[in-house]
Amino acid sequence: MQSNNQKEALKLLREERKAFIERARKMIVEQSKRISAINSQIEKEAKTIPELASALSMSPSDVLVTVSALRKYGKVVEGVKDGYYFKYQLATKAG
Repeated sequence: MQSNNQKEALKLLREERKAFIERARKMIVEQSKRISAINSQIEKEAKTIPELASALSMSPSDVLVTVSALRKYGKVVEGVKDGYYFKYQLATKAG
């Protein structure tokens, strides 16, 4: 039989994990929203990081991190350079 201390420790551990899972779920939902928003913007025409940030009312750093991840996994490619910035487009639209 489990003692009361063990039961209480197990209950606390379950509560701790529940919070971690909920935080992770919220982060995934937010990331999915950012990816969808960026994809919808560059679906029609290639855009720079500042253009995307302005159009989506997001910080340029958040846009850059997300676009970098999409680029790493082959979903987005660099297009032509516009001033100091590359224009990004969907990989399927490149060419």
